[in-house]
Amino acid sequence: MSNTQQLKDLTTQVRRDILRMVHKVNSGHPGGSLGCAEFFVSLYSDILDRKEGFDMDGIGEDLFFLSNGHISPVYYSVLARSGYFPVKELSTFRLINSRLQGHPTTHDNLPGIRIASGSLGQGMSVALGAAQTKKLNNDSHLIYSLHGDGELQEGQNWEAIMYAAGNKVDNIISTIDLNGQQIDGSTDTVLPMGSIKGKFEAFGWTVVEINEGNDIDAILKGMAEAKSKTGKGKPVCVLLKTVMGNGVDFMMHTHAWHGKAPNDEQLANGLVQNPETLGDY
Repeated sequence: MSNTQQLKDLTTQVRRDILRMVHKVNSGHPGGSLGCAEFFVSLYSDILDRKEGFDMDGIGEDLFFLSNGHISPVYYSVLARSGYFPVKELSTFRLINSRLQGHPTTHDNLPGIRIASGSLGQGMSVALGAAQTKKLNNDSHLIYSLHGDGELQEGQNWEAIMYAAGNKVDNIISTIDLNGQQIDGSTDTVLPMGSIKGKFEAFGWTVVEINEGNDIDAILKGMAEAKSKTGKGKPVCVLLKTVMGNGVDFMMHTHAWHGKAPNDEQLANGLVQNPETLGDY
């Protein structure tokens, strides 16, 4: 169990990693990665019940599946700084023959990566399969997943969401990153989805809202509440309200940095706002 200041320091360092990784190769997705930094840090530091090391079977531990795989920079940074692979390997992000591809893949056997998630909309289905496997194996551990709000425009999600409630898959906590932005604009501009809370509830899920999705204490409290609602016959959805680009002022509150790298001057600006805490790779 880490204290809040330790988690904040790690989050600041993760933001630096994200900016430097994307800048070096002039490609990648910094906006959503920055917006979910607090969530990933909290998840891997305090929330997941995970074993030392990594194996694909994942027996006797909680499992996490990232569906919106384009936010791989935050995923890789937190995995590395949680001990899954050397932090220095972050310098290979998006390079040819790197294990750290722009969207996570499994064929390079990067520890921590359980599914390839470049194509959006598929993570819920995989997570549900893992959750049902846990039940078949009498394994009481939980499945966690993360999805973008714009990603919910993909139809496969709603088949899976309907399936989960219909089959009482109550050992899953699926978090939706509600930042209101996607690649071509705000989600309300591209395709208004109305009340996502209302939709999940109509499909038979229990919904927990975290209104301060970039506040570590709020995340820990909200995820603890979500965990307390598992095992009661319904799948659990967490609506995590975040700000895309959080922690870098010129990247916040806009879709513009969904998939754009900062230039040299912008990188320097972003790094000044996030001083080195745990050492750069």
